[in-house]
Amino acid sequence: MGIKVCKFGGTSMADGNVILSAAKIVNADEERRYVVVSAPGKRFSGDIKVTDLLYQWSDAFEANDTKSFEDAFEKISVRFLNIEREIGKPLGVEKALAEMKKAVLDGAGRDYCASRGEFLAAKIMAEVLEVPFVDATEFVRFDKEGVLSEETFTLGAKVLSKYPRAVIPGFYGLGADGKVKTFSRGGGDISGSIVARSVMASLYENWTDVSGFYACDPRIVNSPKWISELSYQELRELSYMGANVLHSESIFPVRSAGIPIRICNTFRPEDAGTYIVKTSKRDVSENVVTGVAGRKDFTVISLEKSMMNSEVGFVKKVLAVIDRHGISFEHLPSGVDTMSLVIDNAYLKNGALQTIMEEMKEAVRPDRIYAHENIALVATVGHGMAKNVGTSARLFNAISEAGINVIMIDQGSSEMNIIVGVENDDCAACISAIYNEFFK
Repeated sequence: MGIKVCKFGGTSMADGNVILSAAKIVNADEERRYVVVSAPGKRFSGDIKVTDLLYQWSDAFEANDTKSFEDAFEKISVRFLNIEREIGKPLGVEKALAEMKKAVLDGAGRDYCASRGEFLAAKIMAEVLEVPFVDATEFVRFDKEGVLSEETFTLGAKVLSKYPRAVIPGFYGLGADGKVKTFSRGGGDISGSIVARSVMASLYENWTDVSGFYACDPRIVNSPKWISELSYQELRELSYMGANVLHSESIFPVRSAGIPIRICNTFRPEDAGTYIVKTSKRDVSENVVTGVAGRKDFTVISLEKSMMNSEVGFVKKVLAVIDRHGISFEHLPSGVDTMSLVIDNAYLKNGALQTIMEEMKEAVRPDRIYAHENIALVATVGHGMAKNVGTSARLFNAISEAGINVIMIDQGSSEMNIIVGVENDDCAACISAIYNEFFK
């Protein structure tokens, strides 16, 4: 008999009735032995996620704003007490909330505060399923740099081997300082992957509010093609570029162990879902492209200098500038006498762009340096692209016919993706044009 690890996202934990549905899914298959949960998400349009409330609560504490602190805590309490009422049995929520408030007042910290949504949700799910609760701090470890430690998997195997079944909160672990540390937002998917790797699961099921991956965002193209199977690499490319079904980093723990992932719909558990595997057996002759995804709000910094290619250390000096500012880059397209850095706008606020460009001028003395702001990156992804003549021609012809100007082009060395930079306002139209070319 195999072991399945189930991760339930925020929409699957949004209220008591949905939690009961999730528990029913777990109990329907005896191989589903370990459950990882997110904090309760939105119940309806305009609602607020519990994690956002927790961050507001932490901000109010740090600002010494007593009224906002109490208001936020009241909203958090109401959410969890309503869940307890909807489930219909005592779950110890009131006591847990009181303990959480005391810890925050005693200075437990922002990450501790943000993690309590997952903590309480996991406590509730454990009571509903009548299985042990195992805190993520017992085995999830971060090093001094805040990076997930390899020790996590050894500890995870040791701790979880004590429990035939268990519920574990996602999104956090223990930092090198002995305090609670969270992943980036959406990190609950990584937690599920960690548990799957620790117990060497036969399958990692990620339960959400969609029935798998689609060839592009359904908000852009009506009823896009459903993808039955894709590779880890294709998932990584599409997730990173805006296909938000699964966190882009969640594949790493399971990929090394060859554990497949299945994306499932909590609200339609009978749907087949999408499988993510090491090597997809999908027939690429049906469609050379797997999917199209895009992200907005980037800046392209371009440098031009004659004989750049013969200047030893040129790229190193440019990258040293952004390194000093703690900035990472997305892409690095280059030519003989040109290079460009694609950077997320989030790094370039409050005059940082101008400062960085001035430092680059001083470091490498370019003939010209300029920035193109508010760029969207659109990625076309698929294993079949490299083996099919004319894929690029079809892609750029479709963009041209849509009247869209391409500002930047970047193609990965694997020839599995082609990324184009367009104006933010052209992002949706670009995705739609490429999708229609390859799927209609």
